[in-house]
Amino acid sequence: MRREQGFSLIELLIVVAIILIICAIAIPNMFRAKINANESSAVASLRAIGTGEITYAATYPTVGFSLNLGSLGGTSCTAPTSTSACIIDNTLATATSAPNSRTGYYFTYLPNSAVGYTAWADPAYWNQSGTKHFYTDSSGVIRYNSSNQSASATDPIIQ
Repeated sequence: MRREQGFSLIELLIVVAIILIICAIAIPNMFRAKINANESSAVASLRAIGTGEITYAATYPTVGFSLNLGSLGGTSCTAPTSTSACIIDNTLATATSAPNSRTGYYFTYLPNSAVGYTAWADPAYWNQSGTKHFYTDSSGVIRYNSSNQSASATDPIIQ
């Protein structure tokens, strides 16, 4: 008598069930890792904005801090100016109207004449691209808020 080669239907169903269980465990962790990466990138972007503002104020002392976030970026960097300083990446400098493609965050910038600035990073899609709102100002301190509202100067400091 000749025995058939291959797998039975039960064996294949068991393998598929094991794969589905592994996916059910791994996928939520993958989404959480993506959110953590987005939040880390948003904080790094706020640090870049803060460093860019210090550089901008030192380079253009008659202007002080930039009038908008776009002034820190630029596309034609052969001769930087106070309106196109090319200090930060232009993708970050234009992330006010659309979420930054690398972070999933919107960045809001508000100049405070020549004495300072305020910047916020808010998730484009709450609980999908991020679960924290971030805030910084000319002090360079970055703060966060885990509720569904923008962060402010009274929120906890990121250590």
